[in-house]
Amino acid sequence: MKERLPRLICVALCIFFGLTYALFDKAAAKKDLSQSPSTKGDPVSVAPEGTESVTAWQQEGKDNGSQASIAVQEALAILRTLQPQRDRLARFEKTSGLVGMSLYYAKEAFLFLFMNGPPSDDYLNTGPSDRKLSKPLAEAVNLLQEAASAQEPDAIFLLAEMNFYGNYTHPRNFKEAFRKYSDLASLNGNGSAQHMIGFMYATGIGGAVERDQAKALMYHTFSALGGNTRSQMTAAFRHHSGIGTPRNCNEAAYWYKHVADKAIAWSRSGPPGGQTMDKASHRIADENGGVYGEGASVVSSGVHANKAGPNSDSHAALDDVLEYWDLMSRKGDLRATFILGRLNYEGTQTMKRDLRTARYYFRLVARKYWAKDGSVLTEDNGTGRIASKAAGYLGRMSLRGEGMEQSFPKALIWFKRGLANGDALCQYELGLMYLYGFGVRKDPVVAADYFKEAANQDMASAQTYLGRLYLDQGDISTATRYFDLAARNGHIEAFYHLAEISNNGIGRERSCGIATAYYKLVAEKAETLHSAFHEANSAYAEGDRETALVDYMMAAEQGYEAAQANVAYILDEHRSILSLASLFSWRRHRNSLQDTKLALIYWTRSAKQSNIDSMVKMGDYYISGYGVAADMEKAATCYQTAAETHQSAQALWNLGWIHENGMGVEQDFHLAKRFYDQALETNQEAYLPVKLSLIKLRFRSFWNTITHGKVKSIQPDPEPTKEWSFNEWISNFLEDHHPYYNDADDDDFVNPSSDPMPGGDDYMDDIDESIIESLIIVGLAGALAFLVYYRQQRQNSHRREMERQHQQRQGVAPAVQQQPPVQPPLIPGQQPDGGFFPPQGDPNYGQWVAGGVGH
Repeated sequence: MKERLPRLICVALCIFFGLTYALFDKAAAKKDLSQSPSTKGDPVSVAPEGTESVTAWQQEGKDNGSQASIAVQEALAILRTLQPQRDRLARFEKTSGLVGMSLYYAKEAFLFLFMNGPPSDDYLNTGPSDRKLSKPLAEAVNLLQEAASAQEPDAIFLLAEMNFYGNYTHPRNFKEAFRKYSDLASLNGNGSAQHMIGFMYATGIGGAVERDQAKALMYHTFSALGGNTRSQMTAAFRHHSGIGTPRNCNEAAYWYKHVADKAIAWSRSGPPGGQTMDKASHRIADENGGVYGEGASVVSSGVHANKAGPNSDSHAALDDVLEYWDLMSRKGDLRATFILGRLNYEGTQTMKRDLRTARYYFRLVARKYWAKDGSVLTEDNGTGRIASKAAGYLGRMSLRGEGMEQSFPKALIWFKRGLANGDALCQYELGLMYLYGFGVRKDPVVAADYFKEAANQDMASAQTYLGRLYLDQGDISTATRYFDLAARNGHIEAFYHLAEISNNGIGRERSCGIATAYYKLVAEKAETLHSAFHEANSAYAEGDRETALVDYMMAAEQGYEAAQANVAYILDEHRSILSLASLFSWRRHRNSLQDTKLALIYWTRSAKQSNIDSMVKMGDYYISGYGVAADMEKAATCYQTAAETHQSAQALWNLGWIHENGMGVEQDFHLAKRFYDQALETNQEAYLPVKLSLIKLRFRSFWNTITHGKVKSIQPDPEPTKEWSFNEWISNFLEDHHPYYNDADDDDFVNPSSDPMPGGDDYMDDIDESIIESLIIVGLAGALAFLVYYRQQRQNSHRREMERQHQQRQGVAPAVQQQPPVQPPLIPGQQPDGGFFPPQGDPNYGQWVAGGVGH
């Protein structure tokens, strides 16, 4: 029975997983059909530059009527009928709720028990694949190869993309992709092909080619000169960081400015107010609490920790939060209704924008305050403020045509309603309408007034437009001040104008470093133009780690710190000492892209952009010799650099450990204790590891002391002492009312009723505290009086001596010439006779008497 039990468990899991798969497969299939095809399934839509690269391979001089072009069109018609490969098991993601959790762990158990056999080949195979192509795919490939042999650029580009990305179910073959990209680049200098060659030389992806940073920069430079935005970003970052070339600030600023100009032009090309900047870049490790897990990483510990409480939702899922706000909205909470509208309007990382739903919630709020004719229904100020905010969003949607037909008159109505309660968004949008004449007369002066009112409420967009108006008038200082205010809130145009001012030295000395930093911020905010974060995030969510890794590497080469951290995190093989991979030898090398050397490269680049956890990871790699020869001094340097921020308890603990064991530094138990204590001060969740380490450290220090070891043992911290002046001593003595009782034992305060020896001397209880203070004051007064009396006696004695000498001089014969007496040096304020008070007859005597009367 015991031998059959594991089999029964496996069969039960298979049945359970099969039933859940059958229940959800139909709905998932409908969802797949309703969505657009995967971007990796169509090279036209996934070409590396969006709109720019869609036409990049359509070179001039191509003959649409030629036989090669006809073959390409026929091949594309066949390829579009092929469905991209999808991992259906990836649909079951870990979600909140019992059903979602059950499906997720059932999938994990199924994969671990039945789909973890030794791999037949690496997923990034650098050579020809043994997998047989389907009949339609083989036919399309044959057509493309015939066209490519006739030097058809479209065919060469399609074959290169299919081998690189695995489009249309084609197996990946990076060596073949590299050959095709090289052929296309040599044929007509195609910018996209040059970009991909530079990328492959930079990363050595799949072993298709040896890493060569100099060649990578050369190809990226050629592509950047041809206008390829991704290569311009890559060339700028390489000159900025000194990768494959010495650092050159001017070159970095030059290329970043090219991308920033495109970003601003794209931002201004949208509806009134500009394009919406969607942020897709994020660190995937943060979803699990950071590189070292929840509570151990900087992003989830210390000041960044999610401190949940009875009334906190810091650990709640988004669905639970939405459900809560929906419940409060149904109960009539206008604030909850407005929050739901704003969430649907702006969207989140896991929630797409739903403009129609947002409009519905905003209108619910507005109807609680205004009637159809615009009259106010209630005088409640709280309701009016929330309704004005909703009116601002409704007017913005009407102005931009979001979720409804564009209508300037309706937008003006909503803005004027919200203006009555001083809503900043309404003020800014009205300024925009008057600045460009959207439905109203064009009046920059009125627009400036509205912008100023909104800017006073710290609205970044209004501050930026107001700065632009001052800049047009030549007021550089005021314009810069408003740009600085807007830059605090991350406004892209504010960064751009500050970069232009610094780069051209307008109103200040030119600063290449500041200009480059601002240009970089502008370029990285326009993710839609040149980054692959959306594709990478989707692939990672679907379980396609290979595609996600490739896309993250492309963004990492462009200088995105989040992408660099993501690549290193995926490539990292050393997340846990006791991992499942360590128990099964055939699982250790399942992923051919788990390149430790490449992981260290990206940890290093991420750390240079102020990622503290990446800096600590660098230290781990150096101390353990992962991807590089072990170097304890470099590891200590990495830990010390991360510890100086006082945010990483992990770095401080590691410093304590290396000082305890003398790894790359001098062994010092006392210094090790200090670092352990600082780790606990930085993060209270490190209590258990720190206390265990301190117990071991104290034992080692004790043994070192009794055996007279050479290591510095733990020393008691000296108590800080302060030298008091006489006045401070007197003041502290007076303030300390009970100096004796502070050192008394508990037995000295025994209850008199329980005293076994009554009749003792209790005279100390009868002494009043004020008597002691009075005695001290009397003593001080007496000492002062004695000093005054002694001083007066000295003066009288000196005066008598002077008179005696004067009388003796008068009795000498007149023939003898008398020498004037030598007077001792007078003290400032002292009279010629040695006294300090003017004698009678002196002109100052009356003033002295008058001055003394009032005192």
